[in-house]
Amino acid sequence: MSETPAPGGRTFDELDKLSTEELREQAFNLARERRDVGFFWSVLRHLPNADEAAALDGAPNSIGPTIDEANALWRELTGHGYEESAPLLRAAFIDYLMKH
Repeated sequence: MSETPAPGGRTFDELDKLSTEELREQAFNLARERRDVGFFWSVLRHLPNADEAAALDGAPNSIGPTIDEANALWRELTGHGYEESAPLLRAAFIDYLMKH
C-alpha cells in the first residue's frame, strides 16, 4: 500500500528526506502565505529560550509585523543553531506541511 500524499502533494517520506533547514524554510514560507501567525509562535515555543518568545503573546494586531517579528525572534533565538530542539522542530515542520 502506498503512502497517501499530504495536501501539498508530498508524502511523509519525501518530507522526511529534507534537511531541518529545508523543512523550516518551506513551513515558514507556507505559514507566511497563509498568514498563519499561530504556527510561528507555536514553533518558537519549541526553542530552548522559549520564555523570550512567550513575552510576545501580546503581539501587535497587524499580521505582517507579527510574522516579521516572529521571523526576527527565530533568527535571534537560533543564532547559534537549534540542534537540541531539532527533533521537535522537524516534527512540527513536517506536521504543518503534511496538513496544509
